[in-house]
Amino acid sequence: MKNEISATGNLIQIISQSRQNALKKVNEELIQMYWKVGEYLSTESTKVSFGDAYIDTVAEEVQSAFPGIKGFNRRGLYRMKKFYETYADDEFVTTLLSQISWSNHLAIISKAKTPEERHFYITLCIKENYSARELSRQIDSGYYERYMLSKEKLLPEPIKGLKENPFLDSYVIEFLDLPSNFKEPDLRKGLIKNMKDFILEVGRDFTFIDEEFRVQVGGEDYKIDLLFFHRGLQCLVAFELKIGKFKPEYISKMDFYLEALDRQKKKENENPSVGMILCASKDDEVVEYAMSRTLSPMMVAEYQLQLPDKNILQKKLQELINMPLLEEDE
Repeated sequence: MKNEISATGNLIQIISQSRQNALKKVNEELIQMYWKVGEYLSTESTKVSFGDAYIDTVAEEVQSAFPGIKGFNRRGLYRMKKFYETYADDEFVTTLLSQISWSNHLAIISKAKTPEERHFYITLCIKENYSARELSRQIDSGYYERYMLSKEKLLPEPIKGLKENPFLDSYVIEFLDLPSNFKEPDLRKGLIKNMKDFILEVGRDFTFIDEEFRVQVGGEDYKIDLLFFHRGLQCLVAFELKIGKFKPEYISKMDFYLEALDRQKKKENENPSVGMILCASKDDEVVEYAMSRTLSPMMVAEYQLQLPDKNILQKKLQELINMPLLEEDE
C-alpha cells in the first residue's frame, strides 16, 4: 500500500510539473505575440495614415479573422503598442519579458513611473512568483520606495555582515481588522490570522514557526511574539511586536531572546539568530543610540496600518538619492 501511495504521489508530481511547464510555455508565446504586435503597431505609427481610426480598423480585422478572440480590441492594441515602446530599448528587460504574466506587465507599465522601478518589480515578480493581485498590492503599498529608503538607512554592524538584508525599515500591514484600542495580543493574533498576507509583506523566504515561542532560562518561561526561519539567511528570526513608540529597553530584551535561541534552538549548520523589533513608530536617532553597543544582529522597524501616501514616499526617496520625481499620468 505504501508503494502505491508513493507511485501515485510521483504521478501527481509529474502531471503538476508538466501542467506548469505548459502554462509557462503558453505565457511565453503570448508575451512574444504581444511584443511583435506592439512592434508592428509602433512602426505603423510613424506613417502619416496612423491614427485612432487605424487602430479601430486593425481591431475589426483581427476580430473578423479570429471571432471571439480576447484582448485585441482598441484598448488591448494600444496596450501592446505601449508595452513594446516602453521596453524596446531596454536590454535589461527584454531578456526577462516572458518570465512574468501579461497581467503583471500591465500593472507595472501602468503604475511604475521610472525604468528603475519597473526593473525592480519585474525582478521581484520573478523571484516571488507574484499573482496579479499580489503585485498590485505591493505597488500600491509603495514597496519599491520603502525598499529603496531602507537601503539608504545605516545598518547595524552585525546586519552588514550578512550576505543579504531582507528587512525593511517600514512595513505596511493594512490587511488587519483590529479594534480601535487594540493591544499587543490583538496585533499578534491579527498577524497570525492573516499570515499569508504578512508573508507577502516580509518576503516569501520567511517561514513561520510559531507564536509566543517559549524559551526557558533559569527555570522561567519567556515568550517570543513570533518566530520565523529565513531560508536565505539560514537562521531563526524573532519578531517582537510593540503597539507604541520604540523604547531603548527593547534592545536588551531582544538580546536576551537571541542569546536563548542561539544556545537552545539554533542548529549547528545555521547562522546566529536575528531579531526584528516592530513598533508603531520610532525615532532613528534614539534607535541608533540604543543599538550602538549591541553585538546582536537586529533591526528596528515601524509598521503602518493603512496604505501609505506614495507621493510622500517618492519625495522622501527623491531627497535621499536625488531621483527626479515624475508626475502621475493624467
